[in-house]
Amino acid sequence: MKFINRNFLLIVATVLVGILIAGCATSSKMQVVSPDRVISAPEEGMSLVVFMRPSDFGGAVQSSVFEIKDEKPSLIGIVSANTKVSHQVKPGDYLFMVIGESADFMSAELEADKTYYALVTPRMGVWKARFSLKPIHAAELGTEEFNDWFEQCGWMENTPASEGWARENANSIYSKYTQYYADWMEKDAADRPKLLAEDGK
Repeated sequence: MKFINRNFLLIVATVLVGILIAGCATSSKMQVVSPDRVISAPEEGMSLVVFMRPSDFGGAVQSSVFEIKDEKPSLIGIVSANTKVSHQVKPGDYLFMVIGESADFMSAELEADKTYYALVTPRMGVWKARFSLKPIHAAELGTEEFNDWFEQCGWMENTPASEGWARENANSIYSKYTQYYADWMEKDAADRPKLLAEDGK
């Protein structure tokens, strides 16, 4: 029995190490945005969403954020601890997804010439961290806590490596989308996170 238990623990440890290595490997796929290339406000007639991950919890595991277009995930960026990415789109209704061990979602109503903010929040999973998207509502903008989040997170952007990672893992990403979106839609509307039009500034 002791022999079996030791072997089981060894297998579990090996799997966990592999997961951590894989998580760390994705972090190098993004790059720091040079100051002259930072998009912190939308172009005229457009909307901007900034995804921030100020928490160090689950820092070895990367969270990838997607826009769902025509029921297909499109990569916005891989968001590691203490980083942020911006995503410029036309005004309208949107669905965003974040992936870790599982997938979770946030809808949004975006108005032109406004910038919106959302947190990528980690939580405990079975094998590695899971993540959710938390909309930052109008009342939170400009607070000391919000300013700390914003300053703590550095701007990142996609590279050919991050885009290649998304293509190589497209089947797995789509599988998580279909599985977990069905679960998300079974929740009451009040329990499904949403960025409201008035949350922009």
